[in-house]
Amino acid sequence: MKKLPIGIDSFKEIRTDDYCYVDKTALIHKLVTQGKNYFLSRPRRFGKSLLIDTIAHAFQGEKHLFQGLFLENNWDWDISYPVIRIDFAQGVPTSRKQLDTDILEMLRINAQLHGISIQRPETHLAFSELIHNLHQQTQQRIVVLVDEYDKPILDNITDPEIAMELREGLRNFYSVLKAQGAYLKFVMLTGVSKFSKVSLFSGLNNLEDITLDPGYGTLCGYTQKELEAVFQEYLEDVDLDRVRQWYDGYNFLSESVYNPFDVLLYLKKRTFIPYWFETGTPTFLIRLLAEKKILIPELEDMIAGEELLGSFDIDFIEPETLLFQTGYLTIKEKEHLFDHEYVYHLGFPNHEVKKSLTGSILHLLINDIRPLKTGQTTLLKIFKSDRLDELKDLFHSFFASIPYDWYRKNDMAGYEGYYCSVIIGCYS
Repeated sequence: MKKLPIGIDSFKEIRTDDYCYVDKTALIHKLVTQGKNYFLSRPRRFGKSLLIDTIAHAFQGEKHLFQGLFLENNWDWDISYPVIRIDFAQGVPTSRKQLDTDILEMLRINAQLHGISIQRPETHLAFSELIHNLHQQTQQRIVVLVDEYDKPILDNITDPEIAMELREGLRNFYSVLKAQGAYLKFVMLTGVSKFSKVSLFSGLNNLEDITLDPGYGTLCGYTQKELEAVFQEYLEDVDLDRVRQWYDGYNFLSESVYNPFDVLLYLKKRTFIPYWFETGTPTFLIRLLAEKKILIPELEDMIAGEELLGSFDIDFIEPETLLFQTGYLTIKEKEHLFDHEYVYHLGFPNHEVKKSLTGSILHLLINDIRPLKTGQTTLLKIFKSDRLDELKDLFHSFFASIPYDWYRKNDMAGYEGYYCSVIIGCYS
């Protein structure tokens, strides 16, 4: 039985006969042959880094890694292109100075890998120098791949002053990609969010955003067909309907996909738990929902226009945008209004997200969470014994456990939706 690539982020490491691998290289071939400058937004743990890694190894001409994959016989392996890799996944810069230091270090590492040096102390000038020197050395155009392009900003999103300072540093850095376009073969930026072109990409307005391009909707994540074909030997005695209920349902205007992180961990541990949700607590998101007075019933069917779904900025963060881009809501329906105007109906992608997010909201709404498990246990016993007349007493008891002095100071308590949220959160 082949191994599952859990905990392995490098395409190079998993391309052996010992590991399962879902072949996305036909879509990579389409990217490279039909365009040059791309942007892709996907939730965390969705395979963006693996995608970037795969593209890098293809351009570097490492044909042996692509045996049995689409690119093996559909790529010009006689040409190797120099690749610059920028990855903001590590570290949390909290100042422009620290961000610039981190960028310069990444540029120096890239220069050393290619046996060249850079001298300029400013990030944008050092980046330009690196691209120019690489081109001079190799006489080939350069491939630039940026992973987690937005992480420095998102890590500081609760401090707008610092976030804006870092945004300016990144905008200055990314502007080089357009100025040096003649020397570039291929450019791709990936991240969780999509900041507006005015705020972050004002100097880089030639990126093709494929986030909601139906042709690339399955570029990251596993389709049902891929799951059943690639992981067939792991699926004996697996309830596929339940796996679908828990982990499928992410929609980027194409066929729905599974979160790959969830699938791999489930197939290893064979237990239905919220693997993806537990890797990051959306504290800021929960607070934003509270500030905007958006409660659980509204999350079942939120409506967002293309302008909301498409981008946001530090000083204009709408919950619909953040919920979609971070993966807590997904597209359920695209509705045509008139001319070329559309709206999107959003909802929970699957049981994992609904159960976990409503639970997190519940913790915010209720000061003392201890009665929750008691109430859930009692509810289960009531249903099992068909004693439905006891439900009224159960709900009365639970609401009585919410301290009056606590929620009296919380204006959400004045809304009917508050109590609906509590009920849904308790018994989701």
